[in-house]
Amino acid sequence: MAFSKRDLQNTVKDILGDRLLVIVSNREPYVHVMREGKIECSRPTGGAVTALDPVMRACGGVWVAFGSGNADKKVVDDKDHVKVPPDEKLYNLRRIWLSKEEEAGYYYGFSNRALWPLSHIAYTRPEFRADEWKHYVEVNKKFADAVMEEVGKKEAFVWVQDYHLTLLPQLLKEKRPDLIVSHFWHIPWPNSEVFRICPKKKEILKGLLANDLLGFHIRYHCENFLDTVDKTLEARIDRERYSIVYKGHETLIRAFPISVDFSALSSKASTGEVEKAMVQLKGEYGLNSIDHLIFGLDRIDYTKGIVERIRALDRFLEKYPKYRGKIAFVQMGDLSRIHLKEYKDLNDKINAVVEEINWKYSTEDWAPIIMVRRHLSFKDILAFYRLADICVVSSLHDGMNIVAKEYISSRVDGDGTLLLSHFTGAARELTDSLYINPFDIDEFADKIKQAIEMPKKERKQHMAALRAVVEEKNIYKWAGDIISEFGKIHNHKSE
Repeated sequence: MAFSKRDLQNTVKDILGDRLLVIVSNREPYVHVMREGKIECSRPTGGAVTALDPVMRACGGVWVAFGSGNADKKVVDDKDHVKVPPDEKLYNLRRIWLSKEEEAGYYYGFSNRALWPLSHIAYTRPEFRADEWKHYVEVNKKFADAVMEEVGKKEAFVWVQDYHLTLLPQLLKEKRPDLIVSHFWHIPWPNSEVFRICPKKKEILKGLLANDLLGFHIRYHCENFLDTVDKTLEARIDRERYSIVYKGHETLIRAFPISVDFSALSSKASTGEVEKAMVQLKGEYGLNSIDHLIFGLDRIDYTKGIVERIRALDRFLEKYPKYRGKIAFVQMGDLSRIHLKEYKDLNDKINAVVEEINWKYSTEDWAPIIMVRRHLSFKDILAFYRLADICVVSSLHDGMNIVAKEYISSRVDGDGTLLLSHFTGAARELTDSLYINPFDIDEFADKIKQAIEMPKKERKQHMAALRAVVEEKNIYKWAGDIISEFGKIHNHKSE
């Protein structure tokens, strides 16, 4: 029996009791923007938000995040709170505000010009700038002040998210040593030889080792972190318990593979609303005459292997010309971090490669690649998942990859094939996928052919196995496992 939303609620009640649960992240779960003179509320894309919103819906509490929407200030109260989700109002969102200089230095700068490429082995050189580190420190302090305002004198469990807030645990512990603080690292942790180039490596590690619990997606990232600490700081490392003691404080290091709300996604994907959207999208994008639809959904980022998958499609059409005119590849992707040169260059490169390949193969009534640039509702994304014979996840390096699990959860018909990069955390669990090496374009092209030609019975067997894995290891189990560790830590400290 899969761990359910109710099971998580019972776990929270038993372990947290009256203690406050505070989630802290850079990105907010809901954003308010002005559109045509009206305030609209939407949920941003991104794995962390997708995963954590169902948890907060089940648990309640406070989510502290940067208010990035142009109408965010218009809807908060005098304490910068707004109740979310807008239709149910199940928890408080506490927004903090950053100046343009702070956002440029902390977010676009040290977080994404330094830590992001450092952690992803995607051959983009990280840049370390003193002024951006200064803003990173200042913003982490601003988050700490906001969390302490929310916590006050209450007992609380504080759950920090990701690489934007590495200094926050130490700042919180300095103010309230009794707080239980956990951190989940949503991206890969690099090996020690890579991490050692970071000029602020000791400050970052000291910040993270103030946590009582530090979580990664897979055991390999845990081992990389242990090795990094071993080579950088004077600390006692227990590799059997996966524990680090630094200056008398113990941090438990654990693997928690993040997931999705399988039940909710399957239910939503089964609705008439989504089936109606499937018909509309087929007409809008000229897919009615296509035999095989291949689909990719990614933020435009150099870690996602978007150029590699387009090149693989080119090679596929070269090697297997009988499929020309019979397949379409739909790539959806929001622009991100466009202020950074690497992302501008990547977007330009994707546009150029798509134009080149479409010119090479297109006919009067067919082009192989369709780039979807407009914002699509989640209903439309689920419709594309349902339509896609093949979903391609070709990340060059990825902590987990939520798209892979969303695709599986949406396939209520039990059909479809997932092409999954070896270099994702998801590859450790989703063993009935067709694995790809995005750096091997010829093999990648052959795997597209294999997916297209796989007999329906075999496809369904693989998809049934994949759905069973995601249903069992769903988002509520992920959160329940972490909160259960909170309880063990609290009980240990109380002894």
